[in-house]
Amino acid sequence: MNSLRQLLTSYAYNILGSYEEARDVVQDVMLEMVNRSGGEIENEKAYLTRSVINRAINARNRLQKMQSGYPGSWLPEPVATETADADLNQKDILSYSLMVLLEKLDARQRAVFILKEAFSYEHEEIAEVLDISVENSRKILSRARTALQNEEIKQTAQTPASYLDKYIETIRSRDVKKLEQLLSNDIVVVSDGGGKVRAALNPLVGIESASLFLSGVFHKFYNGTEPVRGWVNHHPALFYYHNEQLVTCMIFEWRDGLLHRVYIMRNPDKLVSFRK
Repeated sequence: MNSLRQLLTSYAYNILGSYEEARDVVQDVMLEMVNRSGGEIENEKAYLTRSVINRAINARNRLQKMQSGYPGSWLPEPVATETADADLNQKDILSYSLMVLLEKLDARQRAVFILKEAFSYEHEEIAEVLDISVENSRKILSRARTALQNEEIKQTAQTPASYLDKYIETIRSRDVKKLEQLLSNDIVVVSDGGGKVRAALNPLVGIESASLFLSGVFHKFYNGTEPVRGWVNHHPALFYYHNEQLVTCMIFEWRDGLLHRVYIMRNPDKLVSFRK
């Protein structure tokens, strides 16, 4: 049963967007199976998969209700994808940019989309897992694709190390005009502080707003601090520490050589996995 933990946690995390919640879902399902009384289960993998996915959908519905009163922007909980984790299969983790897009979907749409597009399930298999008809599975996927504007799950392009080097060098130079040249016209910077720490409540959209914000935040809070580089959900990231505690994770997405999105995670509850 433990051999399935990585796969099951990957299912749950991609549906939930919360690593800690995903681990809890998988642990609860496994404990219930161990303590289960009744007839023998013929297909343990199918039983666990169905139980975890449906439990994750229910947990996702609860999370979405919480989001309605969330202070500022809600971002998915990031996970490291450069180091091994006993509870996750790194190749099954979706890119951070796609995880953000999936926030547009309801829980069931998200589950169908992920099972079909990321795990190559057939509609017959999805229907069996979710206890819906094949036709309903097709309709849910169609609505999900429409909501995502037919965005495909694709391999995140490997970002050259020089891109991050240039960003750090430029932002340290205090040359905002030079920083602007690194940004795409539709750059968006999104921060998540969860109402627990300081963070921008609204996304910064466009070159001027984004460049002034990124430069201002860096020189006010991080100038003189050496960030730790890493990879988060297959994107390059910078980790900032204060008194040996991780306080900020910045996740970068480049497109066509220009910085397209910056996600700034400051909510301490969503940085827990990096402290272990």
